Amino acid sequence: MNRFEGQVAVVTGGSRGIGEAVAVRLASEGADVALCASRSAEAAERVAEQVRGLGRRALVAQVDVSDAASVASFIASVVSAFGRLDILVNNAGITRDGLLLRMDDDAWDRVIDVNLKGAFHTIRAAVRPMMKARRGRIINLSSVVGLRGNAAQANYAASKAGLIGLTKSVAREFASRGITANAVAPGYIPTEMTEGLPSDVKESLLAQVPLGRLGSAADVAATVAFLASEDAAYITGQVIVVDGGMTM
Repeated sequence: MNRFEGQVAVVTGGSRGIGEAVAVRLASEGADVALCASRSAEAAERVAEQVRGLGRRALVAQVDVSDAASVASFIASVVSAFGRLDILVNNAGITRDGLLLRMDDDAWDRVIDVNLKGAFHTIRAAVRPMMKARRGRIINLSSVVGLRGNAAQANYAASKAGLIGLTKSVAREFASRGITANAVAPGYIPTEMTEGLPSDVKESLLAQVPLGRLGSAADVAATVAFLASEDAAYITGQVIVVDGGMTM
């Protein structure tokens, strides 16, 4: 099934975990994929090789999404190389966990700058070619933490809750141009970002999941692919929770 044949997708934070799974899933259904990562361009290149192995084109760039000029240059290079931009997946994100009373300004600012401001930068750059085409799909990776909060993650929760507000605003602003915007809120998905959690914390999280198993990056990628497809053409401004029932 090639739902994205002839389309071009941008995936931020595409070097590992959910970003990697999304990139490979979109490529497996026909999309050419541009990946960016803030640190490991080498890891992103390995993902790009998977994309090329599926017969699709891939572009890799090292981009700090919190830097507006860097993002604008990246998006321009994607449109120049591929001639279009159909799908934007904002997956880039970091954590700087700590109790609020001990959290310094740098930990707060950096998480907001990457997770929330970074998405603003990429959307602002990407909607221009989408508006010209009068079609586009924007999918922002939020989190159940953005819906329910979490101790020692005030900065992360605020950034992910902010992404939901941003998503809804973008959905309203660009609906008339054929552009949809939706958010995906994963529950606990084992990735490199979460592998450092203590075993008792992981067990506690699993006990809260009615389906009785942890999610996977592939579960999230499947939801992103649906929202990027024509099957979701009449869905915009929504938050799809992928958490095995944890937050219901």
